[in-house]
Amino acid sequence: MRQAAAVAALLVPLALGACSTGMTTTSIRAFDVPAACPVAGAVFHENGALDRSRAALASGELTILAVGSSSIEGVGASARELSYVPLVEAGLREAFPSATVTVVNRGIGGETTADTVNRLKTEIDAHHPDLVLWQLGTNDMLRDLTLAQVVADFDRGRDILDAAGVDVVLIDPQRLPEQTENAGFRGRNALLSGVSGTITYLGEREGYAVAQRFIPMSGWGALPHGGVGPDDLHLNDAGYACWAAQTVTGLSAALR
Repeated sequence: MRQAAAVAALLVPLALGACSTGMTTTSIRAFDVPAACPVAGAVFHENGALDRSRAALASGELTILAVGSSSIEGVGASARELSYVPLVEAGLREAFPSATVTVVNRGIGGETTADTVNRLKTEIDAHHPDLVLWQLGTNDMLRDLTLAQVVADFDRGRDILDAAGVDVVLIDPQRLPEQTENAGFRGRNALLSGVSGTITYLGEREGYAVAQRFIPMSGWGALPHGGVGPDDLHLNDAGYACWAAQTVTGLSAALR
């Protein structure tokens, strides 16, 4: 029943994408945010989550575990410190200077949802996070896996996360350049949009926060190459900075 409801969410991602989101400038000083980066306050959905993270901040120490594939790992950035996880850590440390904020990067390039879930308990046991950032869905669609399989793998991960009692922020897939020269990427945005809508639904269903990426990337047109590197897949420095700024803005507001 749950899988059927999630698959039905494929019918709504275009409607979600059509929703207007308010764009504001960012006040982040911890890293350079491109002037052309739109920071959308409406693309982070708390969904009633993050109580453990707020308590951790109040106690003075917040540990975040970031899992997923190459965009979490930081592939495409010109230097490690310019990739997503280090920038999010820097931004959150600025936002909460009275607490020690640590973001552990356990992204592994090429992973599917199933691959991440298969190591999820080990990662949680090793790092004892208060909050897990879970990026999922891109490689599943690039490998022609079904949405039903993604949901089934997500449900396995949900059981692990809930047993650990951690907060969760889901991160949906990226958008690929429409004019890509990579034949394997052409037409994939329709599939990625479907996964994005489904992840939004799953966050609402489970009470997990959701940090949308697919929808806001449509506003990255003024970034160099739309924030995507020359391989038309991995983000460039501008893309990582813009994505991190959007995450920090949404997450820090939700944690206050």
